[in-house]
Amino acid sequence: MVPRKLLLERNVIVYYTEFDEFKEELERRHWDKELTDFTDSNIDVAIVKEFYANLYDPEDKSPKLVRVRGHLVKFDEDTLNTFLKTPMIMEEGKNLCAYSRFALLRPDPQELAAKLCIPGKGFELNADDQPLKILRKNMTTLAQTWSVLSFSNLIPTSHTSDITLDRAKLIYGIIMKMDMNVGYLISH
Repeated sequence: MVPRKLLLERNVIVYYTEFDEFKEELERRHWDKELTDFTDSNIDVAIVKEFYANLYDPEDKSPKLVRVRGHLVKFDEDTLNTFLKTPMIMEEGKNLCAYSRFALLRPDPQELAAKLCIPGKGFELNADDQPLKILRKNMTTLAQTWSVLSFSNLIPTSHTSDITLDRAKLIYGIIMKMDMNVGYLISH
C-alpha cells in the first residue's frame, strides 16, 4: 500500500486591489482570520494524522467524537462553529440558515452556471443530459478562487479539477452572500 501524504490547508493571502470581491466576502464572514490563517508553525502534523486516522465512525452517531492522544475530541457543528468563531446566523422564524434552505432546493443549473461560469460555458452533462460537473477552466476567476478555499478548508477533497453540482451550490451560496453553518459543512 502506498502511504498517503497529508496536505495541509492552503493559506489564502489576498492583497489590496486583487480580488476585492473575494476579500470583502471573506472578511464579512470573518473567514479571513479563523478559517484561513493556519501557518505551518501552529499545526502538529502527527496530531492531524492521528485525528483523521481515528475519524472513521461506521454508525455516524452524534455527538461526533474522535480519540486523539488518548483524549476524546468533539468535532460536531457547534464545537467547530465555536472554535472557528463562525456563529450560525438564522433569520427570524426560520429553523435553517439561508444556505441550508437553498441547498435543499433543486436550483436551476442554468442559474448556477450563469453566476459561476464564463459566458458561453456551463455544466458538463452526463449520459442522461443531467448536470454533472463544471470544469475549472470554464469557471470565472471568482468561482475558481472560492472553489480552492472550499476544497482546502470547508469540504476537503483531493479532486480539484472540476466541481460537482453540490459544490456548485456551495460556491453559488458563498458568492450570493448566503449565511451558512460552517461547522455543519466541515463536520459532515
